[in-house]
Amino acid sequence: MGIKSFQGRRAEPEKAADIPVCVKDYMSTDLVTFRKEQTVFEVMELMIKHQISGGCVVDENNKLLGVISEGDCMKHISDSRYYNMPMDANLVEKRMTCNAKTIDADMNVLDAAKIFIENRFRRFPILKNGELVGQLSQRDVMRAALNLKGNSWDHQK
Repeated sequence: MGIKSFQGRRAEPEKAADIPVCVKDYMSTDLVTFRKEQTVFEVMELMIKHQISGGCVVDENNKLLGVISEGDCMKHISDSRYYNMPMDANLVEKRMTCNAKTIDADMNVLDAAKIFIENRFRRFPILKNGELVGQLSQRDVMRAALNLKGNSWDHQK
């Protein structure tokens, strides 16, 4: 009687070329967005409801106008107290960061990590023909890195 192996057939290792590495493969596309005419108070409520730390401000045609973050809201809270103003008296257009830096959907997601470090932002909008199509967060980059672990970083160009 021969020895039988109970070890199953091993799966072929995933080839580095088959692993997605572009920003578009990891960006979020189901976004909570804001309008410039909303109050900062409304934005804070939505951030808490959706458990997000910021988002893009767009017009009626989904064109990017800016980005608003928890930090922008915190500044509003502080200023409201300091100047004794009502909390909901300020609009997004007065608090958002205009001319937001964007990154390209076809960029290598690992190269995007360097842009996060250089700019100290938590998210970058992704545009196509001037229209908002997605957003890449630091968490998205970490997810990509975990997906690519064990593969040579050099082959991900």
